[in-house]
Amino acid sequence: MSEDDSGPLSGARVATRLPAADLDRARRFYAEKLGLRPVDERPGGLLYRCGGTDFVLFRSTGSSPGTFTQMGFETDDDLGSVVAELRRRGVVFEEVDAPGFRTRDGIAEVEGNYPSKGARGERGAWFRDSEGNLLGIGQPVR
Repeated sequence: MSEDDSGPLSGARVATRLPAADLDRARRFYAEKLGLRPVDERPGGLLYRCGGTDFVLFRSTGSSPGTFTQMGFETDDDLGSVVAELRRRGVVFEEVDAPGFRTRDGIAEVEGNYPSKGARGERGAWFRDSEGNLLGIGQPVR
């Protein structure tokens, strides 16, 4: 295939899978803290749908190290308001202080964005779910 050809997965939907050592605890976290409820379930798995995309929490004896963002939510709503509401629900946001990247009150201003998104930058915030998975929220800055 040349670079101009579509690959066999170019039309596929992407669906994130997140491990959960305790699926009941994870269900409570996602409901109480994020206001999300599964749209379907099976033994050992919960299916969630947000904005037309799916993600699954699955019972696992393994876990992610939580050293990288495993799933991100993208919102056009004001990130400061979203973070404030999630904090009110008990979500704890990560504070980062690294060269060229720093959060202030849990929110980072990220320079640049993907040109196809039509934004000049992004505001971002990160938190861990009840299972230690690192999740992010991004708001494109236009």
